[in-house]
Amino acid sequence: MVSLRTVAFAAALMLASPVAASAGPPFLTDDPVPVDLGHFETYVFSQWDNSPGTASNVTWPAVEFNWGFLPNLQFHVVAPFVNATAPGMPNAFGFGDTEIGVKFRFVQESAGRPQIGIFPMAEVATATRGLGNGETWYRLPIWLQKSYDDGKWTVDTGGGAAIDDAPGQRGYGFGGFLVQRSLGPGLTLGAEVFAQGATAIGATGTTFYNVGASINPSQQFNILISLGHSFAGQSHAIGYFGLYYTFPRPAGSP
Repeated sequence: MVSLRTVAFAAALMLASPVAASAGPPFLTDDPVPVDLGHFETYVFSQWDNSPGTASNVTWPAVEFNWGFLPNLQFHVVAPFVNATAPGMPNAFGFGDTEIGVKFRFVQESAGRPQIGIFPMAEVATATRGLGNGETWYRLPIWLQKSYDDGKWTVDTGGGAAIDDAPGQRGYGFGGFLVQRSLGPGLTLGAEVFAQGATAIGATGTTFYNVGASINPSQQFNILISLGHSFAGQSHAIGYFGLYYTFPRPAGSP
């Protein structure tokens, strides 16, 4: 039988963490772009993952906070609440595991090369009611980004490894490829393919397609949405909806 902890852990896998030309929310593939020095980003969001006949979980409410505290260096934290269900088990709602990370860009983009950064994270075991992994675990990715046609097209790719020694879980690899197209200052569309290995003993790996949009009423406020589904491995439907705000006002904005 599926345990409540296994059900809830699936929600943490979807918390990877957008103005035009950035990856990350609402996508699974991330980018190497840190928050500008002295600037802040906040997201209030919901994320969901439904596996028919097996498990369903919704992350809501959740808050993400990013701070550019040094040049090319960003502090990152996500604090989520999780609702998890499985056949034959009651709904469970409570605080999930807390995500803490640091993004460091060590190669700047040029005409002939992408920008490159690392984004190590710890998923700290803070969950209540068994709504987490049970032990702190880690993700160690590297991400690349290249822009084309004066920034109208952006490509992000990369991946890494997860380290998880909790009972019943296992380490795995993951990676993604994301293409985004800016249709002007108010709208960016994107599509990605994202794959990850088996996250638990006896499980199989999963590969997703995902499409999303960033609707930008202003340079400080965005509405983010994505929908996707697995096309290999375990069956999952996934989604993201979030509100994004950055402050102070980005340099050069009207």
